[in-house]
Amino acid sequence: MNLFNVYPLFDIEITKGIGCRTYDNQGIEYLDLYGGHAVISIGHSHPYYVQKLTHQLETLVFYSNSVVNKLQTELSEKLGKASGYDDYALFLVNSGAEANENALKLASFHTGRKKVISFKNSFHGRTSAAVRVTDNSKIVAPINEGFEVDFFELNDIDSVRKSLKKQDVCAVIIEGIQGVGGIRVPEAEFLQALSAECNATGTVLILDEVQSGYGRSGKFFAHQYAGIRPDLITVAKGMGNGFPIGGVLISPKFEASFGLLGTTFGGNHMACTAAIAVLDIIKVERLIENTEKIGNYLIEELKQIPQVKEVRGLGLMIGIEFDQPVKEIRNRLLFEKKIFTGVSGTNIIRLLPPLCLSKSDATSFLESFREVIQSVLVD
Repeated sequence: MNLFNVYPLFDIEITKGIGCRTYDNQGIEYLDLYGGHAVISIGHSHPYYVQKLTHQLETLVFYSNSVVNKLQTELSEKLGKASGYDDYALFLVNSGAEANENALKLASFHTGRKKVISFKNSFHGRTSAAVRVTDNSKIVAPINEGFEVDFFELNDIDSVRKSLKKQDVCAVIIEGIQGVGGIRVPEAEFLQALSAECNATGTVLILDEVQSGYGRSGKFFAHQYAGIRPDLITVAKGMGNGFPIGGVLISPKFEASFGLLGTTFGGNHMACTAAIAVLDIIKVERLIENTEKIGNYLIEELKQIPQVKEVRGLGLMIGIEFDQPVKEIRNRLLFEKKIFTGVSGTNIIRLLPPLCLSKSDATSFLESFREVIQSVLVD
């Protein structure tokens, strides 16, 4: 049996990682500035993380929601304190897509409505509200039966306000920072107005922090720059440092009942152990503060490069846009400079490094980046 060929693959076999470094089967070292689609938050093979997972693995317990699991309680308490949402409830799942689907269902159950508002260039996993419009291509995930989804331009509060006045929208879902769609940051004023309009019309506001959460923006959640408190917040990716886990943070306005939501593997012992270790390390090593500091340094330095059209993002979630396709730049960074980066569309380099990235590694990347840009332009 062959793999279903839906992902383009580099001919590199990574066999281990340490901190912000990965190594292939030939022993070649790479600086990892992409973290496997932003899942690596605390760095590869952190000793504390490995220790906690190894100990849990030795117990061979994998149950999630049919028996008492004190790890779920510990995780919810630590996540509440770290994020500032200790009055919210936590529903644990396995991925960002599952978190968003459960958030949409909960919003629909709560309001009795079936319409959803999302935004162009957004991406919410392979869910009802996933759409990405980039370079004249449109990718839409399957729409769940019963949901109608309208897409508006980011920051267009007038169009959203007009739609919400009909009071037939169950939820507005928006990313804290658009990731796949090009590292676009919603304006703080827009988020504040959006929150107010949702409250006024009985619409559930869902903040998708799957990629932009867990400290990646320089705050625990990117929407906290705008000072708002959404009804539902979805998380995943950096939550488990590569171990599959996701969750929905749920406002006290929602009432739980048996059978309302469900999951098979969500909140299992191994996943909770991974997520607890991540929160412990983020706190002890002050990784959110490091993210803000190194992110600001990178963004300011990148803005000084004349060939760069625009730099967008917050913290260590950065998009570097050019007037031309970036495939050659990315390939040279990888194969000549041994640096992993990502892309968004054809013209944007995407940086999503571990939150433990040092200033020396950031400087090393900048030096290599400038050299590659000069080389590509000359060639």
